[in-house]
Amino acid sequence: MTHLDLGRRSLLVGAAALSAAPKAWAQGTPRRGGTLRISVDQAAGVLNPLLTRVNPEYLVSELLYSGLTRLRHDMTAEPDLAESWSSNPELTEWTFKIRDGVKFHDGTPCTAKDVAATFTAILDPKTASAARTNIGPVAEVRAPDDRTAVFRLRGAFADLPVALAYTNAKIIPAAIAQGDLTKLARNANGTGPFRLVSYEPERLVVAARNEAYYDRDRPHVDRVEVVVYPDPTAEASALMSGDTDLMASAQPSEFSRLSSASAVKALRVPSGQFLNVNMACDQKPFDDVRLRQALALTVDREAMVGFVAEGYGTPGNDTPLSPAYHFHKQLPLKPRDIAGARRLLAEAGYPNGLDITMVASDTPGTRTQLGVAMRDMAKDAGFRINVQTMPHATYLEQVWKKGNFYVGFYNMQATADAIFSLLYTSDAAWPETRWKNKDFDTLIEQARLTTDEARRRGLYDQAQVLMNAGVPSVIPVFFDLLSAQRPYLQGYRLHPRGAVFRLDEAWLGEGAPRRG
Repeated sequence: MTHLDLGRRSLLVGAAALSAAPKAWAQGTPRRGGTLRISVDQAAGVLNPLLTRVNPEYLVSELLYSGLTRLRHDMTAEPDLAESWSSNPELTEWTFKIRDGVKFHDGTPCTAKDVAATFTAILDPKTASAARTNIGPVAEVRAPDDRTAVFRLRGAFADLPVALAYTNAKIIPAAIAQGDLTKLARNANGTGPFRLVSYEPERLVVAARNEAYYDRDRPHVDRVEVVVYPDPTAEASALMSGDTDLMASAQPSEFSRLSSASAVKALRVPSGQFLNVNMACDQKPFDDVRLRQALALTVDREAMVGFVAEGYGTPGNDTPLSPAYHFHKQLPLKPRDIAGARRLLAEAGYPNGLDITMVASDTPGTRTQLGVAMRDMAKDAGFRINVQTMPHATYLEQVWKKGNFYVGFYNMQATADAIFSLLYTSDAAWPETRWKNKDFDTLIEQARLTTDEARRRGLYDQAQVLMNAGVPSVIPVFFDLLSAQRPYLQGYRLHPRGAVFRLDEAWLGEGAPRRG
């Protein structure tokens, strides 16, 4: 079975996202040269590709490192460091053929031994890489020769080529993977299309074309500058004035201004990106499902789309699968039911209501907007919510994965398995809710190990029903992805995954500014 066979087989995974993708503009012949300046809304604070957590970090990692596969806009896999792959009939062992002659930025060869060492590090819980539970049921990876990497799985897994395109599954040198991973904290040594020039995470990251990249036709630009703009208004203004060429993402509050600006192309694509209100299911008061259900009933979900997404989105229903996912199940949208919420809250032991503090990072600003909207909506049911906003760096250090009531923000993943395994299974990479529902875990595991389409859909349907009822987190809104660029930037398309950028395919056409 070749990667072309698997591409056709897994096409259904991204069919919904593909149908919603914007039409590409007419493009000319790629032109080489120039500096592409892209703005991001927060620091790229982590450089180690196995540990990146937020979109600016994923962007920088993608510039500097390569994975075995890459994710197309239709959520199918294409070759990257692996030029081809095949599996046994049971889909329990996969063989990837590594490109010949690939080199790391320091000039050393990249072989299958580096691949095996990288995935051994990923699978080690001590590494704490999110890829550990998001690359599928991988048991071990070995390298019988320099160009062959063999993945032995714990069970059948048809999605492996797609899963290996995961953001944290970039290949690093074996010497570092087997030694000191902290060497990648301030320096980079990948095989990606660009090399690191300078790294000031709070201000500016600069990368230059890797002249030894395996594809001699890419990248097209000489240099990429990733500029940090914490203020969304200033970021939009920088694009409109020509100080930058592309915004990685745009806030809904700025999108209408960008859409009407001259010399700006606004970009929009439906996605599974969402905000969620995480509740620690292993701590009071959130260990009582009735309280979580009560909070969910206070939300006017249609209104949330208007207030938080400013109309650029769709209502959520307390599962992370939006209609853009292949295995999305259409459940009746939960209505706002204040009387029902008050009754459940009383049954949970709070007949006089409850005082609780919700934490929201200041990035993106929609987190606080969601918190304020939920505070106001839940008030009549007896929830007295104090919304505490804090700087994003402080949130990551003190609250993320530690707090008991806070607003999260996540991109669409390539598959249903990926988003469930990232956040909601008992062994999730980022177990923010500590839900630990054995029935849910079993359904996800069974879906992972079967290739039967109808059976997988039935299992994922049951999983979504369980989550919708159990409410480990309230997911009231999905966002369309929004961005904007200068019209001379060509070859770039907004990716529905949110954490994929493919800037090696972009080039600067006529009218682009000359930058030193």
